[in-house]
Amino acid sequence: MLESWQHIYSIFEPVAFNIGSIGVHWYGIMYAIALLIAIYMGHYIIKKDNSEISSDILDNYIWWAEVGVILGARLGYILFYDTHTMWYLMNPWQIFNPFMDGTFVGISGMSYHGALIGFILATFLFCRKHKLSFWVLADIASLAVPLGYIFGRIANFLNQELIGRATDVPWGIYVNDVLRHPSALYEALLEGLLIFIILFWYRTKRKFDGEIALLYVILYSIMRIIAENFRQPDAQLGFLLNTSWLTMGILISLSFIMFGVVTYIYKLLQQSF
Repeated sequence: MLESWQHIYSIFEPVAFNIGSIGVHWYGIMYAIALLIAIYMGHYIIKKDNSEISSDILDNYIWWAEVGVILGARLGYILFYDTHTMWYLMNPWQIFNPFMDGTFVGISGMSYHGALIGFILATFLFCRKHKLSFWVLADIASLAVPLGYIFGRIANFLNQELIGRATDVPWGIYVNDVLRHPSALYEALLEGLLIFIILFWYRTKRKFDGEIALLYVILYSIMRIIAENFRQPDAQLGFLLNTSWLTMGILISLSFIMFGVVTYIYKLLQQSF
């Protein structure tokens, strides 16, 4: 059984089923499940905690958040990870162009940190338009996202994305005949399940609106840094600044930790006055 696991990519069928001539991939199914779980958790939280946010408002907000996440994820990848950033900035219509030389190839390259920035901006604009508390809504979203995130990372794993570093651990998987850490699954557990357990338990103990959201930013960044030590650096970037450890993911995560900690301290001090 262990041998089958290690060679999962050679036996796994990425197409779950076909609708006529169209193949429905497990990758897409996992992302659909991720979205549905996040939506369900959002509604569950506002009902269980008697939130001031209504179900109708949450349903409306979801569309704003999705647009913010998609735009932010793609633009974040272009700015943080792509080696052709200036070309895209000079040809912005190409950023979401799914065709290459007339052939449909889809859109590849998304950044989670970019998605987070897009989510924050979309939440801010939605709250401003509807005269809602940004921090209250951000807390709800931060509780809803982690469980869905698990399935997003499982989708990455099934699609052979976020490949891990070479290893000799028995639960490693072979990628191009090299045994590697299943780093996407590590991220699913660390950045998804573990963060959800911590925040869900802590939510009734929060000291101020926005504490859950800020803790999410800090905890995600810490877990991401841990996971980055098992994840192969992006091929086009490698390690940064001639180090053997600093990746773009770690660098951005460190900046998010600083932002989260400074904002957390500021809001905590506000409670004291």
